[in-house]
Amino acid sequence: MFSHNFSKKYRNPLNLTLILLTTLFSLSATAVDLNDTDAEPGPAYIPSDYLWIDAERLSRLPMEGAAWDRLLKISKRPLKHPNLSDQDDKANVEVLAKALVFARTGDEQLRQQVIRSCMMAIGTERNGRVLDVAKELMAYVLAADLVKLPEAEDKRFRQFLLTQMIRRYPSGKTLRSTHEDRPNNWGTYSGATRIAIAAYLGDRKEVARSAKVFKGWLGDRDVYQEFRYKEDSWQADDDNPVGINPKGASRDGHSIDGVLPDDQRRGGRFSWPPPKENYVYTALQGAVAQAVLLHRMGYPVWQWQDQALLRAFQWLNHTARFPAEGDDTWLPHIINYYYGSDFDAPTPSKPGKNMGWSDWTHAANESANAPNQDQQ
Repeated sequence: MFSHNFSKKYRNPLNLTLILLTTLFSLSATAVDLNDTDAEPGPAYIPSDYLWIDAERLSRLPMEGAAWDRLLKISKRPLKHPNLSDQDDKANVEVLAKALVFARTGDEQLRQQVIRSCMMAIGTERNGRVLDVAKELMAYVLAADLVKLPEAEDKRFRQFLLTQMIRRYPSGKTLRSTHEDRPNNWGTYSGATRIAIAAYLGDRKEVARSAKVFKGWLGDRDVYQEFRYKEDSWQADDDNPVGINPKGASRDGHSIDGVLPDDQRRGGRFSWPPPKENYVYTALQGAVAQAVLLHRMGYPVWQWQDQALLRAFQWLNHTARFPAEGDDTWLPHIINYYYGSDFDAPTPSKPGKNMGWSDWTHAANESANAPNQDQQ
C-alpha cells in the first residue's frame, strides 16, 4: 500500500525532486538550529496574505498622486528578460511594480507578466556571484507572493528557491553563510533574500535563525556575534565589533552613534568630517528590507538595540549631512513610516537594487509612527 501511494503521489519527477530538496533544506536548517542554544528571538509566524504589506492596507492605498502615477507608468513597460547575474538589472523592481499594481487593481494581464517573469528568471543566476543574486532575487520572490503563482508554476518556483538557498557560489559561499559571515552590504542583501525565501517556503525555523543573525548585526552580541569584521577604526569598541554602533557611541569627541562601521570603512579609516560613503546606504537597502519582512512576521525589529535603524539614519542625515540620493531614496519612506520621523523622502522616489515603490506602499501620511500598523 505504501508503494502504491508513493508512486501515485510522486510519479511526477518534479514533485519528487521538490520533496527531496525540501527534505535536504529542512535538514540543513535543523543542523544550524541544533547548535543554537539561545531561544531569542523566537519562531516567526508567516503572514497569510502578503509578505511585504498587509493586504487590507494595500487595498486602501490611493490610485492617484505622483507615487501611484510613477508606479503605474513603470508597470506598463514591456516585460524585460530577467538576469539574476547582473546586480544592476532593473527588471526585478519593474516586475515588482507590475505585481503591486495587480494586487491593487486586479489587472490580470499584469499578473500573467509577473508569472512569466518569475519563470524566466530561473537559471539566469548561473553566471552570477552571491551578491548579484542577493540583490536581484528578493523582488521576484515578493512579486510571486503578490500574484500567487498558479500551482504548477509555484512548484517550479519553490524548487528553484530551495536550490538557491543551499547553492554554493564560486566563492564557496551560500546566501545563508554570507548573511552569517559578512557584516556589510553583502550580508544584509543576502539576509533579506534569505528571509524572503524562507518566508515564501513557510520555513519558520529558517526565519527565526535569520532574525537572530539580524539582531546580532544590529548590535546584540549575546544573540549572535560570528561575523568576520575588517578594519575597525569606525567601531565604537574594537574588541566587541557590531553592525551598527550603539547608542551614545563616540570617538575623539565625535558622535559615531548609528554608524555602520564595516561599510563606513570603505571611505577610509576614521576621520572627520566623516566621508559620505554610499556603501552604508547600500547595506541599509538590505537591512531595511530584512526589518520590514521580519516585522511582518511578528518581530519588534524597529525597537531592537535602541532603535538601531533609526539611529543609523539620524547619523547619516544629521551628523554626516548625507541624505539618501538616487536609488536609495526609497529607504527614508520606510523609516519615516515606522518611526514617524521626517527625513527627506522625495516623491516619486527611485527604486533600489532589491526593493522600491515605498513612496506608495509606505507613505508617511498613510500611517505615520505606526510600528504595528501592518501586523496581524
